[in-house]
Amino acid sequence: MSGGLATTDLVRGDQVHRDLYLSAEVFALERARLFRRAWLFVGHDSQIPRAGDFITCELAGEPVLMLRREDASIVVLHNRCAHKGAPVVSAPAGQIARVLRCPYHGWTYSSDGRLSGTPLREGYEGTAFAESAAARGLTHWGEVAVHRGFVFARAESDGNGFQHSMGELMNALDLIADRSPVGRLRLAGGVLRTEIRANWKIYLENINDSVHPVTTHASATLSARAVWGSPPEGTETPLSMRQLLPFGSGYTFFEKMGGRVLPGGHSVLGTHQSLHTSYSALGDYGAALRQAHGEARAQSVLAFSPQNVVFYPTMALKGVPQVMRVLRPLAHNRTVIEAWAFQPEGAPEALLESALLYNRQVFSPLSLVAHDDLHLFERIQNHLAAGPNPWVSLHREARAAGDSLPRDVGGVDEALLRNQYAAWAQLMSDHGADIPGRAA
Repeated sequence: MSGGLATTDLVRGDQVHRDLYLSAEVFALERARLFRRAWLFVGHDSQIPRAGDFITCELAGEPVLMLRREDASIVVLHNRCAHKGAPVVSAPAGQIARVLRCPYHGWTYSSDGRLSGTPLREGYEGTAFAESAAARGLTHWGEVAVHRGFVFARAESDGNGFQHSMGELMNALDLIADRSPVGRLRLAGGVLRTEIRANWKIYLENINDSVHPVTTHASATLSARAVWGSPPEGTETPLSMRQLLPFGSGYTFFEKMGGRVLPGGHSVLGTHQSLHTSYSALGDYGAALRQAHGEARAQSVLAFSPQNVVFYPTMALKGVPQVMRVLRPLAHNRTVIEAWAFQPEGAPEALLESALLYNRQVFSPLSLVAHDDLHLFERIQNHLAAGPNPWVSLHREARAAGDSLPRDVGGVDEALLRNQYAAWAQLMSDHGADIPGRAA
């Protein structure tokens, strides 16, 4: 790190040091501390509907597999054979017959990770193998929590459970799940993955930044307006335009959007209004929700349309359309962004079509919107090292900063970003104690 700064000196509450984005050493510490201490999104249970189904991914730089067991429970295991370290499964998704079998030497494991068989078993008799770590089989990747189909894991516990750590965001998961009359979501339409040459925190900040659309996305909204033109009065605005044109809203709209700062770096942007609040219910969909959930709950579900709900540090949800982004950090200057769409079971297909269209229009690197963002993210990564000022400003509305959380703020208040770095400092602390710097 430049200038001999320690990790504890990189966050000053209303500004952060550029080494948070530029330092490979800081990223290595994030993997060892932050990403092992935070609840990370692994996958959705709709990806593994049957016993033996699995998916693979990386958590904190470690390969893991998420597996559905015979009793319908879900485990998250290190995808590393206890023998020589070979990956037990190599496909991104699939199904095991009865056991996990390493393709190298044929060691087999039960669905809970226990070693169930080795070739030439007699060769281990009379050795210390039974007392070795290898004999214990595949290790679990810490705690696992499943709520409304969303699967999270945490390698190191702080003594508080998932519900305590998520707080108010449990309600956000419930609201998006209840967009289904039967209360079930499934991931559908595949995943759109984009690798960017930028630090993961640059992308995460942008999810809570409602000021940038006015300038960054001006070209996208101008293009959309040019295509739409001036149709005759009474012409129905197509969904594609209803998704794109609101990006041209002015500063006043974004300021009135509202935000909520939550403990642990979590947040909600768009508590009063968002770019998605004009989306309407479809046909008798509202009636189906009222019959399934009751009038009051149905109204809450239909009204839930925040701009972004951030599950710090690596997941963000939208209620309308039902889309999710997951950050998979690869290096200090490389991040994979996954964009997923949800189909609420029992709901009109148009909801899924809307989600898939939104992902293509807004999160695809070929889209007018994401192209602007990704171009800037990578330029920021390349240009942050320039100049004598090593600090990144987060001062907007800091004069109203307070320590109590949760609290409501304006939609352009950088408290939402300052809160992320308060959580960053907490998780990066050597002993879990507060790092110098204050809450947003």
